[in-house]
Amino acid sequence: MELQSRYADIAKQGLGLIAISYDSPETLRKFSDSRGITFPLISDAGSAIIRKYGLLNETVDPKSRTYGIPHPGTFVVDRKGVVRSRFFEDAYQERYTAATILSTLGAGVAGGAISADTRHLTMTAAISDGIAAPGERLAITVNVTPKAGMHLYAPGKHDYQVVQLTLDPQPWLRPQPTIYPASEIYHFKPLNERVEVFMKPFQLRRDLTLLATPEAQKLLAGMTTVTITGALEYQACDDKVCFNPSRVPVSFIVKLKELDRRPPS
Repeated sequence: MELQSRYADIAKQGLGLIAISYDSPETLRKFSDSRGITFPLISDAGSAIIRKYGLLNETVDPKSRTYGIPHPGTFVVDRKGVVRSRFFEDAYQERYTAATILSTLGAGVAGGAISADTRHLTMTAAISDGIAAPGERLAITVNVTPKAGMHLYAPGKHDYQVVQLTLDPQPWLRPQPTIYPASEIYHFKPLNERVEVFMKPFQLRRDLTLLATPEAQKLLAGMTTVTITGALEYQACDDKVCFNPSRVPVSFIVKLKELDRRPPS
């Protein structure tokens, strides 16, 4: 179970972990014993907690034995019970991995990292998980440090090439838009131009889901790994020269694992 395999990483961040299910205590005990789970599993009688958080799956027939099941997701709650972050997908087959959530929270858990050094910047790119199953949502983070005197263009009201993490299309992959930090304004005095840029170290993030659709699972059947490729694309300038757009390739190999569909024993 993916959460159990990351439990030590979660604990290192000073976080606790509780899983809540509408299943009975006996079912959860069997499930826990069969998977070697060491964190608490809570039986939510009548789906009371599930309803309180607005997670009840209303598409399930009330007469069905699965009625009471929640939409899957993760809340990060502080000691006062205040929800600080939430991680949910629309499709029930899809999940954020624990490593992706930890990466979002700044824990730096990664499945692999690559580095590059150009005349304009240094960068390190990492993927949250080196092993994943169809339906799991991963994250690629790129930490960029512009060289002295350099700036890279951020999203804004200008025509320069914005720094971005591009991913090569794959039929089994669904990437999300790049997440950017706050930028700053650079005043280019010769043109009296003010543009949004990054001059200090910054991080880009892009989430991506290994699809669990029937079509994607047919494509992934028999494969032991997938290769996710792309590039950091940018245009750098100093206070005198704007250099040609550049491209730094990135590539990650992710081992595939099967979803655990075993019933509790």
